[in-house]
This record gives sequence, C-alpha cells and structure tokens, in this order.
Amino acid sequence: MGKKYVQARARIDCQRRYSLEEAIALSKEVSFAKFDETIELAVRLGVDPKHADQMIRGAVVLPHGTGQKVKVLVFAKGEKEREAREAGADYVGSDDLIKKITEGWVEFDKAIATPDMMGAVGRIGKILGPRGLMPSPKVGTVTFEVERAVKELKAGKVQYRVDKVGNIHVVVGKKSFDSKKLAENILALLDSVVKAKPAASKGTYLRGIALATSMGPGIRIDPVSALAVLKG
Repeated sequence: MGKKYVQARARIDCQRRYSLEEAIALSKEVSFAKFDETIELAVRLGVDPKHADQMIRGAVVLPHGTGQKVKVLVFAKGEKEREAREAGADYVGSDDLIKKITEGWVEFDKAIATPDMMGAVGRIGKILGPRGLMPSPKVGTVTFEVERAVKELKAGKVQYRVDKVGNIHVVVGKKSFDSKKLAENILALLDSVVKAKPAASKGTYLRGIALATSMGPGIRIDPVSALAVLKG
C-alpha cells in the first residue's frame, strides 16, 4: 500500500458505519488520485449463491449514468441491424462478429442480441460468459427492442450479479459527480437490489454496504440508515 493510501485510510473510522451522505462526502475528501476516479458500491447480501433460488442477477438504469463511455455490441440481422446502428451501437453484425470474437477480439463493454441470434451467440458463450458479456433476457439484453436496449446501456444501465460469496460490485458514478447525483444513483441501485430479494433468503438481507473510489479505501455504510433513506 502506498503512502497516500495509508493516509487516506487513517481518516476513515473502520469501526463505524457512516450514513450514505457522510460516506459520499468522505470518499471525495480522502480521494488522492489526480484523475477522475470511478466510484463503486459493494453490497454484501444474506443469500447463498450455491442455491439456484438465491442467485441474484439484475439491471437498473442509473438516473445520472456512470460517467463512463460504454461500447455496445449488438448481434442482429436485417431490420434490427439497421435499428441498432441508428440507436448508436458501436458494433453491429452477426456471424462476422461471432467469428471475430472466436479469434480473440472482445473490445466492447456490453452485448445485446436479438432472440433469433442466441443459437449462434451460444457458441461463444465460453468466451463471453466469464467476462460478463453474455446477453441475457434477465437483464434485458436479449430482446427485439434493440433501440431501447442500446439507449439504456448508453445512458448508464448497469448490471449486477451476486458472486460466490454473496457480494455484488457496481460502478455508481465518478468522483466529479455532485453528492446528490451520486446518492440518487446509489439509491436507485439499492432499490433494484432490494426488489430482487429472493423468497428463499432468510434473516437480514442487506448485511453490508461499502463505498470506495477506484484507488481509495472502502467506507462502510449503515444499511439500516440507507434503507430508511430509500423508503423516504
């Protein structure tokens, strides 16, 4: 750990759970990088991902986007291919793109596919899956509504999926965002995650929340106070 990181961590009370407002303000105060850092939220959930009925996966359009430029690829043919291009997709095609990806090209951030393309796209599932790029109907990326899907991803739609130990990690903005916009993005994400709670989950669902800049230490947020803000 570098000197600046250690100094930043020293300003955070590791035993305390801050309010959402306090955590956002503190993340900006302790940021030491000279670039506009990405801000990420980590949420620990009371689920056991080993059970299929407790596997959580979803997507939400953040009100103020992520501050990142997203390269969107669309697998489509015919009229839907034209629709994707007009909507602003960066790469559009079918078998040509599948061949290119098979050869090792993955220079895109999100992928969308029309349902009729999924049989062919499935052949590269082993490439796309581990990278989190596989289109899925659960998050709205397997659809004939190509224009809407492209525009949502470009506008800041983020996807989340619980990992093997019950955590999700999602980019919620940039350090340059004002505090109100960051708070609204975070609350939109938490609202989506809360609504995705599986019936099989017992006990406390939101067990831990932490906020961190891309270079900085994590700041723990009190889940109870965050839920109170969410409920208004």
